Amino acid sequence: MELICFEHVYKTYGQGAGAVHALDDVSFSVKEGEFCVLLGASGAGKTTLLNLLGGMDRASSGTILFDGREVSAMKERELVNYRRRDVGFVFQFYNLIPSLTALENVEIAAMLCDHPIPAEKAMDMVGLSERMENFPAQLSGGEQQRVAIARALAKNPRMLLCDEPTGALDFVTGKAVLKMLYDLGRENGTTVLMITHNSAIAQMADRILRIQSGRIVADGVNEHPKKAEELEW
Repeated sequence: MELICFEHVYKTYGQGAGAVHALDDVSFSVKEGEFCVLLGASGAGKTTLLNLLGGMDRASSGTILFDGREVSAMKERELVNYRRRDVGFVFQFYNLIPSLTALENVEIAAMLCDHPIPAEKAMDMVGLSERMENFPAQLSGGEQQRVAIARALAKNPRMLLCDEPTGALDFVTGKAVLKMLYDLGRENGTTVLMITHNSAIAQMADRILRIQSGRIVADGVNEHPKKAEELEW
């Protein structure tokens, strides 16, 4: 079943000769439960695409559907509820609140939605049950990213949007985080869309979208995804 569908989506910033076409006639679909990698160079339009899908920005034209609902036509209140209930965000930089413990950072997200996963359980899911009372400054980069993933999972979302989630991590820690995201998606049936410029990561995806200059230049299914621990770059 298709969970996500983009139909002839355009996103333009500015007007006239100075207009920038961040997305140019983008169409694709992703099935529920798929692990999808958005692959492309910096400035290709990957983050713009994720922002539109996550309801943090609006398309200039075209249609964006999530489970049959037209995200591109939602009013502001509907977008707020959509972001709270259906979407989890994981970014390259962890965006944790430094004055709160790891658990408290996760609890804030759990308070925003109707059917959350308990914060303690989300922390346990990412292997940090013994680090709940630590503040972000007391955690390694990999641990902070795992807290950020727990924060996203606590919302019990149907979709995880990940923008270069391993970009600030070393090779070994990055692979551990990739494995965690993949396994969590498989275990919970969560659809995962991950931005990366690293083509090696695409080898673990079910679906690979290649973006260049705001356009989808390749849309393929990976019949034999690799395990995260098998990746090399």
